[in-house]
Amino acid sequence: MGTDETVNRNRLSSQSLSERERQASVDDLLLGADSEQDPTLSVVMPTLNEEEGVEECITRIRNAVAEVGITTEIIVSDSSTDRTPEIARDLGAIVVEPDQTGYGYAYRYAFDRVRGDYVVMGDADTTYDFEELPKLLDLIIEGDADIVMGSRLEGEIKDGAMPALHQYVGNPLLTKFLNVFYDAEVSDAHSGFRVFRADVIEELQLQTNGMEFASEMVMEAAVREFEIEEVPITYHEREGDATLHSFRDGWRHVKFMLLNAPSYLFTVPGALLLGAGVVLMGFAFVGTTLPSIRILPVWQHGVAFGVRSAIAGSLLAIVGYQVASMGVFATVASDPIRRPDDVVTNAIINHLSLERGGTVGFLLFLLGAGYAGYLIYQWVTIGYGALPGIPSDVIAFTLIVLGIQTIFGSFFMSSVGSR
Repeated sequence: MGTDETVNRNRLSSQSLSERERQASVDDLLLGADSEQDPTLSVVMPTLNEEEGVEECITRIRNAVAEVGITTEIIVSDSSTDRTPEIARDLGAIVVEPDQTGYGYAYRYAFDRVRGDYVVMGDADTTYDFEELPKLLDLIIEGDADIVMGSRLEGEIKDGAMPALHQYVGNPLLTKFLNVFYDAEVSDAHSGFRVFRADVIEELQLQTNGMEFASEMVMEAAVREFEIEEVPITYHEREGDATLHSFRDGWRHVKFMLLNAPSYLFTVPGALLLGAGVVLMGFAFVGTTLPSIRILPVWQHGVAFGVRSAIAGSLLAIVGYQVASMGVFATVASDPIRRPDDVVTNAIINHLSLERGGTVGFLLFLLGAGYAGYLIYQWVTIGYGALPGIPSDVIAFTLIVLGIQTIFGSFFMSSVGSR
């Protein structure tokens, strides 16, 4: 046997021994469900027929555990019909079986059972490289963040790992929505690779069962002013069949964000419509009763706001008032994540009782009815001649309708608020 061959064999033997020692060290750090010792770190993966990727994911978790050197439990929240749970158990993972379906529920079910001080979440389809875990975990252990997210969009996305529609349209757009509505200030709101303190998940009190769970966590954390940091990561091509439905799941995220931000869904659009309607009716009133006044440049060219403008303004005002009212109703009835912070909505919610709302509505009704009565009186006194300008009628009846809406809206708000 030559000298070089002997050296090579000795090197390989040394490497094998080092690998065995490392794996033995991981086995000591990896705790099972029956361990009397509580782990420092809990890694949670939801699985649905992930037999093609779960082994690689757990192997990478083991490598990360060897690097950080802290006691760890791996919890697989499984709803599979294939060999996923058997593979996970053989590699030292704790397998739990949620009693309901859903991506979010699988996580919530597992979170109720974690024992570690720090929690990691990530998918079991090999898209996330768990060997990158230490750089996310460091920020949490050092106290620099409450939640650390791996950013795919700020990192590297391998060829074929993410459809172009998701990479350049879906994820950036959904992240933009979430940042605008909830001030999250993140680059990749729907990355599923996250690390956080265990007490954070208790404070967030997450409730969703589906894919919108990823949005809910960031939304709640941002509103509660938790410190969210991001670390660039590499996103890999998945193993196994995809379970994500682009448009359906994307819409679920958008819907969830909108329903939990009634200011953006109802109050702001409603206020804009109401304001536009009032201005349009005002122009129509001035244009028909005071034709000598020229407010806008278009009137210099023989164009005026008349009957049609008054009707359009009335419809906009009524619809806008109704939509804005829904913002108040939604806040009272659903306790959204992003509660309205404008002065008007908060004043209504905090101070408007059934009696006060009913009184305001009745006064609006009386104002409109009184104005309509005055117009009728004018018509009678001139001998049933020329009718008053229609924009005046429209304003009167708009006030009547808004008054009626306010009265019944006050009853409705009192009804939903008392539950």
